[in-house]
Amino acid sequence: MEKFEVTILGCGCALPTIRHFGASQVVNIHEKLFMVDCAEATQLQFRRNKLKFNHLGHIFITHLHGDHFFGAIGIISTMSLLGRTSTLHVWGPIGIEQALQPQINIFCQGMTFNVEIHPLDTKKHQMIFEDRSVEIYTIPLRHRVPCCGYLFKEKPLLPHIRRDMIDAYNIPISQINNIKLGMDYICPDGTVIPHTRLTTPADSPRSFAYCSDTTYKPDIIPYIENVDLLYHEATFTDEEEKEANRYFHSTASQAATIARDCHARQLCIGHFSSRYDDESIFLEQARTIFPNTVLAKENLLIPLTIEH
Repeated sequence: MEKFEVTILGCGCALPTIRHFGASQVVNIHEKLFMVDCAEATQLQFRRNKLKFNHLGHIFITHLHGDHFFGAIGIISTMSLLGRTSTLHVWGPIGIEQALQPQINIFCQGMTFNVEIHPLDTKKHQMIFEDRSVEIYTIPLRHRVPCCGYLFKEKPLLPHIRRDMIDAYNIPISQINNIKLGMDYICPDGTVIPHTRLTTPADSPRSFAYCSDTTYKPDIIPYIENVDLLYHEATFTDEEEKEANRYFHSTASQAATIARDCHARQLCIGHFSSRYDDESIFLEQARTIFPNTVLAKENLLIPLTIEH
């Protein structure tokens, strides 16, 4: 099965603490890396998790608050020092070009690669990128500034070829991909072996939704229906719901309600306010509504597996 996994680099909130780094995650889809948010110290966490800079092609910024964006210029500068040559794509709300390009002009003179900046309309749910492996969509969120989440949808995979059939009919390696694509195999004596006999069904495609800073917003549910993994901010506990509403954030129970109602397989909550020393209360409150919930923490690796 091809790799699809999420690494938490940081899950803290705006004020720094000694427990958490600022918001950042890396999504590995078939060995291609996509970063979502890029707070301070992100590149250090990138190193700590033994991720490869040359595999990172895209950085997706949810909104222009420092705890989600201040690390971008640092990682761009480091990539230049490493001699990167391929284009880096940076995506984010309208205004991101005005925020990032002057920094590049000042701090990255003589840069070895291009940075292509893509401003997004955060009020739209739209596909913004696709390649052979994945489609990426925006998820409109509601925060104090323009903000969107991101949905990563793996494209349908090819069926598996049966090893016993390869051996039984001495199928050459050159024919395996053709069979996966639907062609029958013709033996040297002219016997036709249908591809349905030679293969087993493909794994179901997987999906991951990243919903960063947002007030409780149930109208996103149709966009993330049946997602395999949902990351949803849970800045406050239920007792601070008024505070959550005031600052356009969510509580643990609100995040869990979104997960339950969109029929997610798993929920990960993070972006914890610095006021809390014990975050187990977030997990208790979320699991009351959605049992398959985990707390985000630095260096947590979450593989997206397939149920059989």
